[in-house]
Amino acid sequence: MSSRAPLLWSVAGLLAAVALPWYALQEGLDSGAWLTGLWSSEDYASGLAQIIQHGRWWLAPVLAALAACLAICLVPTSRERCGAWLMIASAAGLALFVAQGLAIGLRGWSADWLVAAFGELAGRQIGTGAGAALVMIALLALLSIGLALRGAFGGDAFVAGAITTVAASILLFTAWPILRILVQAFQDGDGVFRPALLLERLAAEKIWSVRCLVGGGRCGVAWNTLILAVCCAAGTTALGLAFALIATRTGFHFKRTLRVLTVLPIVTPPFVIGLALILVFGRAGLVNQFLDWSMGVASTRWIYGFQGVLLAQLFAFTPVAFLVLIGVVEGVSPTLEEASQTLRADRWATFTTVSLPLMRPGLANAFLVGFIESIADFGNPIVLGGDYGVLSTEIYFAVVGAQLDYGRAAALGLLLLAFALGAFFVQRRVVGQGSYATISGKGDSGLPTPLPDAARRAALWVAVPWAVFTFLLYGFAFVGGLVKVWGRDYTPTLDHYTKAFAIERTADGLIWSGAAWNSFWTTVKLAAIAAPLTAALGLIAAWILVRQRFVGRATLEFATMLSFAVPGTVIGVAYVFAFNVPPIEITGTAMIIVLCFVFRNMPVGVRAGMAAMSQIDRSLDEASATLRGRAPQTLVYVVLPLLRPAIVGALVYGFVRAVTTVSAVVFLVTAEYELATTYIILRVINGDYGIAIAYSCALIVLMLAVILLIQFVVGERRLGRRIAPPLGGRA
Repeated sequence: MSSRAPLLWSVAGLLAAVALPWYALQEGLDSGAWLTGLWSSEDYASGLAQIIQHGRWWLAPVLAALAACLAICLVPTSRERCGAWLMIASAAGLALFVAQGLAIGLRGWSADWLVAAFGELAGRQIGTGAGAALVMIALLALLSIGLALRGAFGGDAFVAGAITTVAASILLFTAWPILRILVQAFQDGDGVFRPALLLERLAAEKIWSVRCLVGGGRCGVAWNTLILAVCCAAGTTALGLAFALIATRTGFHFKRTLRVLTVLPIVTPPFVIGLALILVFGRAGLVNQFLDWSMGVASTRWIYGFQGVLLAQLFAFTPVAFLVLIGVVEGVSPTLEEASQTLRADRWATFTTVSLPLMRPGLANAFLVGFIESIADFGNPIVLGGDYGVLSTEIYFAVVGAQLDYGRAAALGLLLLAFALGAFFVQRRVVGQGSYATISGKGDSGLPTPLPDAARRAALWVAVPWAVFTFLLYGFAFVGGLVKVWGRDYTPTLDHYTKAFAIERTADGLIWSGAAWNSFWTTVKLAAIAAPLTAALGLIAAWILVRQRFVGRATLEFATMLSFAVPGTVIGVAYVFAFNVPPIEITGTAMIIVLCFVFRNMPVGVRAGMAAMSQIDRSLDEASATLRGRAPQTLVYVVLPLLRPAIVGALVYGFVRAVTTVSAVVFLVTAEYELATTYIILRVINGDYGIAIAYSCALIVLMLAVILLIQFVVGERRLGRRIAPPLGGRA
């Protein structure tokens, strides 16, 4: 490798330190006001000007490290020696950058012991700006190049850069916020650090009680959470597999309709499913009213509690399992199935001994995602939980209730992390170290084997009634937006849609006068930005974890699941804690919402990518390398075309979850950046269910259109297999 790349990064970093504002601008870079005060104004000055003109001497070592990197690039030396010096200089620069950012804040030194050690500091610092951010990026790039020059990661700078980027981003936007909030678990109300306090908070009877097993009481919220999560994960995996098998291995005539119905719950705001279930099964719901009218059966509250939450979670998270499993089921090699039948195995033996074992990575990943989704779910338990408490709702009430106990919320969040860690290691144990590669370089691997009759009937008996139930449930929800008052006045009306999405034509043009338009366009814009970033980062992380071997790979894999394991409420509070003060001060901006979307939703892309990539034989990568293809070329031209189902899944999930998320952003939205879900929640709180349902239906239509667009743009994966006639010859 030549020294051109580190030279360019060194120059770029120094130019940013000279020509861009070091600190964040309230009016933004696009205002252009900073151009006239780049040297003279304390608010607009560049890094170099801050040192020379405004006395911020603590920035000098950071720029000195960057200048040292430039000098190293200009001095003729060996590859290994250049890499070693670049590693030292860039790592020192990053350490100094982080140290000065954490040590100096809005009032000077950020800790009393620093004041005692160094005396009072005249200067202060606000949040990081464009100049500082680019300097940090340049130092990270130089560190990855130095590692590659030293022979790490096979000497490939692209691989080193990808690993460094993923690790640094997860550390900064996942681990750091969670660490900031979890530290509260060890502190009392005055901020005094007391490690024993964590045990006191976690030993509460409300968490671990087993009275429900011995009679006369309720189980603790920890047991409730675990039982619910295991049932949800098993149910969503089974349902997702049934839908995936029908879509790929049967001649069912309504596959497209079935696939649309499987993704309907994922494109719905989470509380809408709970609200629809209440409208159908609640005390005043249609089912109870019918039973009372026809049989005189008194209305009950059976929908509230474990069974109601589980039913809602199965509706909400089965599509996630389906998106993870569809690519895995498609990727099972027909060659191996044909070989089994050649050895006189019937279709049932082939399915149970060949096909299902090859799906094990996908099944394990789907179970893991379902488990973590369940323990982190907030919307369904808060609507349908009744007296069945779980950890996520306990955390919410600890933060926003009369308790206002951040320490207790943090302790419960730490317990959820422990549950996620246990599920993660169980998943790794189940998958093991076996090979599940089923996609090789051969052009035709045969025709998919039809499902055995017993498996086909079981899948249809499971999936079709569920799909019909889904259709009816959403039908009632849709009708709820077309009547005046559900349960009292069923007069048809479009008033709810008109109030939310009115458009007026005036002399000055069209005016978006509906009450929902502002939150609608803000949501679409931020989701459109977050979705491709989520998919790209998730799939790059999956490629790194499956294809590369390096120290700390297992730690990085678990770190990708961190934000998924923590309830959205905790993530939102953690982001406020971490990014409300320097060195990164972005609370109240659109950026913090986009970052929350990206790192909250990235794990599904990671797991889907890992499941799909486990089926792609390494011989394809080796063939590309033999033809002198470098890592970026192999990734773009060989791996990504075979990952189209995972790409679609990551993009779809990233977009729709950005549109439908509630708990993670409820503390991050502002009047300027109001989102659709927070607007709907306010309407529900005010009892305006008509507008809430109408808005939700509009979001469903929007997201279905976006899903079709994503599938059209990404396309389908082509594996060079023959096209089979309708499988099984019947539904």
